[in-house]
Amino acid sequence: MSLDKLNKATVEQAYEIFETCCCAPNWVEQMIAARPFTEASQLLETSEKCFAQLNQQDYLAAFLGHPQIGDLNTLHEKYANTSGTASNEQAGMSEADSAVLQEMVQLNRAYFEKFGFIFIVCASGKSAEEMLQLIKQRMPNSFEDEMQIAGNEQAKITTIRLEKLL
Repeated sequence: MSLDKLNKATVEQAYEIFETCCCAPNWVEQMIAARPFTEASQLLETSEKCFAQLNQQDYLAAFLGHPQIGDLNTLHEKYANTSGTASNEQAGMSEADSAVLQEMVQLNRAYFEKFGFIFIVCASGKSAEEMLQLIKQRMPNSFEDEMQIAGNEQAKITTIRLEKLL
């Protein structure tokens, strides 16, 4: 998609476009209001500025747009609104052996029980084993620390999706 097409999209169309990158309504609305964009770098900088203004509720809304790491069926079924831009983000999990997938499922459950949201990691380019180690490393975190880490990971994911969009 070109910047020109993004700039000329109706508010409704732009909402749908941006929502494929991040499901946080406040982020989407801020991105729509910031149009027109003259360069891709301006779009990405605006996204970063918008993320800096999000709060915990915004991040939780964004997290709802993700399948759990290792839940490849859910990636395609439940999250159709982000599946186009999210394709291949969990490629490393699709190559994992069953023991790694099983442990990931168990840790995902424990993570959700502890923090109240799913494990968010920018999975692009990471192997299943790397993601498994990351969730293990992050489990001891406090809620506040984990919310900040997950929010930063969400921002990375959104940047990658914006780059793919263009």
